[in-house]
Amino acid sequence: MIVALSTSGLKRAKWYEYVIRFALGGIVTASAALIAKRISPSFGGLFLAFPAILAASSTLVEKHERQRKRENGLNGMYRGRHAAGADAAGAAMSSIGLITFAIFVWKLLPEHNLLSVIAGATVLWALVAVAIWWSWKRNVPQRFAKQLGFSRTKARSTDRESIPAPPSSSAGSARQPSGPPRRRAS
Repeated sequence: MIVALSTSGLKRAKWYEYVIRFALGGIVTASAALIAKRISPSFGGLFLAFPAILAASSTLVEKHERQRKRENGLNGMYRGRHAAGADAAGAAMSSIGLITFAIFVWKLLPEHNLLSVIAGATVLWALVAVAIWWSWKRNVPQRFAKQLGFSRTKARSTDRESIPAPPSSSAGSARQPSGPPRRRAS
């Protein structure tokens, strides 16, 4: 999947989808404020990192991708789920950058200027998130795991290996394939 900026999603989104995103984000932010007021600001801050919009965004991404594929006469279920999964993976990668942002602000804010700390933390967040995305696209985690001896290979089923090859299409050949019937790919 290639990362690109596309404004076509803005045209396809309905007004109530924006309201859902706004409402979920507002509910989580207000809840975090109430928790901070009741218990402590540091504990309430944990809930500000809750991905309130991710839940609504993932379902809407899946729905839009499925609808787009249906317009072309395809089912689109796999594509919709794949797009929602990619959206969630991007959020997970970015959340690691958010953690570096929070640590940077937490450690430097008491002694330094607010604007310079926030600007520095934002740059650091972007660098960390892009570095994680870049390494993921280059399969760095998989290569590193392979070097350490961890393998993600799946055991092959013996049933799949025993399926014979289809007969050749020579004239007069009445040979029937043996073994279980093959399933058609959908």
